[in-house]
Amino acid sequence: MISVDRVSKVYEDGTVALKDVSFEVEKGESCSIIGPSGCGKSTLLFIISGLLKATSGEVRIEGRKIDCPSKDVSLVLQDYGLFPWMNVYENVAFGLRVRKVKKDDEKVIVNRTLDELGIKNFEKHYPKQLSGGIRQRVAIARALATNPRILLMDEPFSSLDALNREKMQNLLLEIWKKSRITFVLVTHSIEEAVFLSRKIVVLSPRPGTVKKIIENNSAGEEEYRFSDEYFRKCREVRKSIEFGVI
Repeated sequence: MISVDRVSKVYEDGTVALKDVSFEVEKGESCSIIGPSGCGKSTLLFIISGLLKATSGEVRIEGRKIDCPSKDVSLVLQDYGLFPWMNVYENVAFGLRVRKVKKDDEKVIVNRTLDELGIKNFEKHYPKQLSGGIRQRVAIARALATNPRILLMDEPFSSLDALNREKMQNLLLEIWKKSRITFVLVTHSIEEAVFLSRKIVVLSPRPGTVKKIIENNSAGEEEYRFSDEYFRKCREVRKSIEFGVI
């Protein structure tokens, strides 16, 4: 589904963020990108989304080179990215309106998505009236309403408290199990990466290169969080990450 081939990124100020990054994500696979702060994880995600151009190398989705945003890809940001002047319904409907979906179809899609995310009762609320957990659900609902084939997430749960973070992880797992959407998650949390993803791409300190790709085929059930295999895999990921130079 996603092929990242020798991607490098050098910013205008000379900062080398990524160097020769290569990996693949299969259709319906769950993947996390993890590594030290400043190693280029978010840069890589934005390149995959088509919002940022690589200096060299390329990203392909099902063989098609990505050099601009694709309707098949939705991106969920760390700060939610909700429009404060729009209520929950309007935020979730935004992508559909950009695509000029008929009003009747829009209503069906938005209401169904709000129900699935458990936020139907908040449809007339504005972002400032919502808790962080609900705002994150709205952001995910907006991303899913357009029926993307790929979901990209940049530290989506980092601002939540531990309890709400686990709830949102469980919710994402439910969405993946139901839809088998292909998703790529950028995270600083080893435990989150291991719980949610069957493939874990470990990046080195800047410039980010692929240090190791860890297969994690036991992920995919809530009970995995309490298993011995989960803790063994967390140790494996932890040992693979360099916490040195930023």
